[in-house]
This record gives sequence, structure tokens and C-alpha cells, in this order.
Amino acid sequence: MAEPPRTPDGHFVVIDGRRWRATDPEIPAEAAARLRSLLMRARRDVGAARRAQDTEAEREARDRVHAAKVALGERGVPWWEQDSAARRQRWQHGLATLDR
Repeated sequence: MAEPPRTPDGHFVVIDGRRWRATDPEIPAEAAARLRSLLMRARRDVGAARRAQDTEAEREARDRVHAAKVALGERGVPWWEQDSAARRQRWQHGLATLDR
């Protein structure tokens, strides 16, 4: 699958005319792939919880979606405003949290 176009500064991807914060490019490929996998699992769990009308499971799954998005740099403090050490700490903490 081709990468979506980015804004000239590289901070956002543009999809259907909307800007979305890009994933932090400093995250190593293996870690980014693991975080995306955990994000997709959490999104599937949101859907399953909604179908089951399990509000507690839905809240837990949504919290995992948020944690993965923060770890990827797509939410929270913009990755371009953080130094490399803070960026590394962000994605490592996200992986540790989501692997529990």
C-alpha cells in the first residue's frame, strides 16, 4: 500500500483532503509495526465490545486505542516538539503498557 501524501513539513498525512497527524518517523520499523498491530487489535475489540453492549470492555479497548495512538505520536504532545529521548520514552512506554 502506498504511503499517503504528507504536508511539506512532514507532520501530517493528507487523506481525502483532511490532515491527520503522522506517525513519529523516529520510531524503529519493528516497534512501529508492533504498535500498529496493537492499535488494530484494540480497534477490533472496540467493535466487539459495542456489538456485545459491554460498556466496560469498550472503555478498556478505547483506552488501549488511545495509548497506541499516543505511543505512535499521533496524539498527545506533537512528536516534532519533543527531543529524541522523550520520543523514545513515549513509544517504549506505550509498548510496555499495551503488552500488559
